[in-house]
Amino acid sequence: MSSNGGSIQLTAQPRTEKKGSALRGLRLKGRIPAVVYGSELEGTPVHVDAKEFNKVVRTGRSEVFNLTVEGGEAIPVIIKDYQQRDNQWLHADFLKISKNKPLRVRVSIDYQGTPVGTKTGGILQIQETEVEVEGLPADLPSTIEVDVSALDVGDKLSASDLKLPKGVTLHVPEEELLASIIVPRAVEVENAAIAGDAAATEGTVASENKES
Repeated sequence: MSSNGGSIQLTAQPRTEKKGSALRGLRLKGRIPAVVYGSELEGTPVHVDAKEFNKVVRTGRSEVFNLTVEGGEAIPVIIKDYQQRDNQWLHADFLKISKNKPLRVRVSIDYQGTPVGTKTGGILQIQETEVEVEGLPADLPSTIEVDVSALDVGDKLSASDLKLPKGVTLHVPEEELLASIIVPRAVEVENAAIAGDAAATEGTVASENKES
């Protein structure tokens, strides 16, 4: 992988191997079996260097970069999908894109800050780490930042609370739950027990006062 004028470049080699044993052999050599497809481009089997691919993944799945299949021209693509197991890349899908056509992708959510509710025993429970959005490739963010520091116990964060860049639209229900501040079950049980003891004590005192 290289960077040319701020544009990330990744080189791929044509792939003829399709059987499981051959694909495992590629992975043992530090290569990742992949497919390139998209508008006016049939699915083309290729393989890329695992270490270089890892660097591209870090920029985000919505980041457009140039993929050059050995012997051909560089084409703008995004990482449409990938499979990973036990920290090993198994397969990747590269989608050729048009810079003038809207693109629908899943973008990572970057939760920032320490929720105020966690300081009083609450726990930040994250339901979603990605959200689907649509926009022109140049407008798509690599991640969507959201500040959760104001969340208190019982508060919830929904998809509608996300602030998207201009020209980017949400493609999940606005009410979809992304994160919330919950009370641990053990704390709930303890609080219920304390409340029960307090109620019992009040009842005993009231009974004694009545008898006297």
